[in-house]
Amino acid sequence: MKTVVIIPILNEEEAIPLVLAEIPKSLVDEIVVVDSDSKDRTVEGVRRFPVHLVEAKAVGYGDAMLQGLEFAKQFSPEIVVFLDGDYSDYPEDVADILSGIQSGEWDFVLGSRTMGRAEPGSIKWQARWGNTLSCFLIRLLYGFRYTDMGPFRAMRFDRFQELRMNSKTFGWNAEMQVKAIQKNYRIKEVSVRYRNRVGHSKISGTVSGTVKAGILIIYNIIKYQYVRW
Repeated sequence: MKTVVIIPILNEEEAIPLVLAEIPKSLVDEIVVVDSDSKDRTVEGVRRFPVHLVEAKAVGYGDAMLQGLEFAKQFSPEIVVFLDGDYSDYPEDVADILSGIQSGEWDFVLGSRTMGRAEPGSIKWQARWGNTLSCFLIRLLYGFRYTDMGPFRAMRFDRFQELRMNSKTFGWNAEMQVKAIQKNYRIKEVSVRYRNRVGHSKISGTVSGTVKAGILIIYNIIKYQYVRW
């Protein structure tokens, strides 16, 4: 099944070459990297690899994803994989994330850091607390038990298009997970490894950043319980 990987980046000059070097090329057909106006040498690092670089017109996380997906449509993908560019996930774990979709068993596979092996300190206490609260709210409102809101995930592209994603910020992952439940997609979590990221986190690196992102995540979790889409 034709597979495209989408990677949003912002000032990841040290991390993104490591990510791109370790993505198993035998498992993916195209890699689309979306840069949100990085101010360091991130773009130069990306251009060393045979990937597609999209220079985003906006800097929001979800906005970057949407622009990358719009670019990826030209490849007629059957599976889309989402992976962050900070090297905290292990790109080679994409094999476990893809296998259930390729076999036709699942529509949406989410890499769970809490089910897997997370390096000490890789998930900050504020991020861990926010993750637990978000999963609890989803279970309370939608009756489905997720263990994580992690960024490493894959979905059948035709199913993804049905979700009509519109979050342009850090509510992106929550919107996807909630809408997949509402669409009765076959959802599976698989354990993935997680390590301390390379460079400084734009979200969990500070309490204020985590709080701001957390508000957007919780807003999207609650929103789709009451808003028709």
